[in-house]
Amino acid sequence: MGRKFFVGGNWKCNGTTEEVKKIIAVLNGAQVPSGDVVDVVVSPPFVFLPLVQSLLRSDFHVAAQNCWVHKGGAFTGEVSAEMLANLGVPWVIIGHSERRLILNESSEFIGDKVAYALSQGLKVIACVGETLEQRESGSTIDVVYAQTKAIADKISSWDNVVLAYEPVWAIGTGEVATPAQAQEVHHQLRKWLHRNVSAEVAQSVRIIYGGSVNGSNCKELAGLPDLDGFLVGGASLKPEFVDIINSSL
Repeated sequence: MGRKFFVGGNWKCNGTTEEVKKIIAVLNGAQVPSGDVVDVVVSPPFVFLPLVQSLLRSDFHVAAQNCWVHKGGAFTGEVSAEMLANLGVPWVIIGHSERRLILNESSEFIGDKVAYALSQGLKVIACVGETLEQRESGSTIDVVYAQTKAIADKISSWDNVVLAYEPVWAIGTGEVATPAQAQEVHHQLRKWLHRNVSAEVAQSVRIIYGGSVNGSNCKELAGLPDLDGFLVGGASLKPEFVDIINSSL
């Protein structure tokens, strides 16, 4: 059996109540493949999670954009995995490049967060990716290997992990990895998993692409053999997100 396509929409720090309701109305009215064909997950800011859960169609799911590394407590401004589980939020994004680069989260810290979220029953979209400088210096593969290893070192099962390759130089820039570039990194990540985790995990884990994905480039990218879906940024706030979901066909 092949890997089920996965499309995630990361709304980042965007939205008002009225804007969220408009986005949900578009999604709820969309003609898209069934849940047997594609998993669709949208990730609003924390404050809108209950609203989105209450309005969103039942075949789509929600994700938090982050969670704390351990059990909750005296950590002002953080949200724990236990809180998300209590709300019935099934997914969480961990290790997005914006948190790595702007908030200085290390690969080891991200590995710990992935492990703890999994331990609390959450499913994780774990992000890896290189900066422009790393791409230009030829160290892309070394970077994504090291970031993936930091996760693999902390977890015992990949059953509830989706790995998202997001080249930092392509996030929000309008630049997109060419199909050949995306396929090469996805293929190399799968090879790393084969060598360092297991052949079964390498074959079954979904590796999705993020980086200025939109309605016009998604179809070609979706056809790549080692690319199993998308983590979409800005376009997930627009009606073209439906086109991206439909690229799974």
